[in-house]
Amino acid sequence: MGMGYPTDLLSSRAVIKHGHFALIPPEGRVQNIIPGFENCDLTILASPKLGASFADYIVTLYEGGKTNGFGEENDVETFVFVLEGEIEATDGEQTYTLTNSGYLYCPPEKTLSFKNANNGVSCVFLYKQKHRPLAGKSPWTVSGHADNVAAIDFEDMETVKLKDLLPTDLAFDMNVHILLFYPGASHPFVETHVQEHGAYLLSGEGMYLLDGEWIPVKKEDYIFFGPYCPQAAYAVGREPLAYVYSKDCNRDVALD
Repeated sequence: MGMGYPTDLLSSRAVIKHGHFALIPPEGRVQNIIPGFENCDLTILASPKLGASFADYIVTLYEGGKTNGFGEENDVETFVFVLEGEIEATDGEQTYTLTNSGYLYCPPEKTLSFKNANNGVSCVFLYKQKHRPLAGKSPWTVSGHADNVAAIDFEDMETVKLKDLLPTDLAFDMNVHILLFYPGASHPFVETHVQEHGAYLLSGEGMYLLDGEWIPVKKEDYIFFGPYCPQAAYAVGREPLAYVYSKDCNRDVALD
């Protein structure tokens, strides 16, 4: 069903700085058609066209919603995180039932497929990138649930918690984290680093410093952080600010 006529002046909280950062709120996201997805609404959030070296998606699966063979390109690794509902996901060998905050990582030699296993709607955050191999090391399939992952104090601060969803083993050239700030908490300093992030906000509200601009953010927003983008956040409001985000890691800089 279409949106119909606007009821006010057209406006958006979206901020796009190609290669530097982007804030993409849920309002205004346009659906994309991608072969292999059925009975799904899908938006491509980040891609090389934005300046990212990876691709992020938000996917809503309706009754019968599914995808077969996501990330079939050569040397591509994939990750799916359940935001709502329940899915059945497979790496081509084993099937996993994933509920809210469950996840599955597939290494490049395996192909991710999943389908809605909920009576209603399910929603997932989806990621893929080219894997950078390391001699003698090979990543493996990883499945889990964020509630079962230990939360550690971030930079020795009790009011900021970090969860690593993937192993810190050098075989992995990426990780996915959940970072949670209790109300009033913040980063200990403004970070500036070579790593990129793609972050989906799970709860709360905050003010995020992105390349010199303080920008209000809230639950269901998406943020892309380009390399060397100065970044830091304050949590505001009455509930924790939390987000799931990807990070490239464990590899030296490649020189062309």
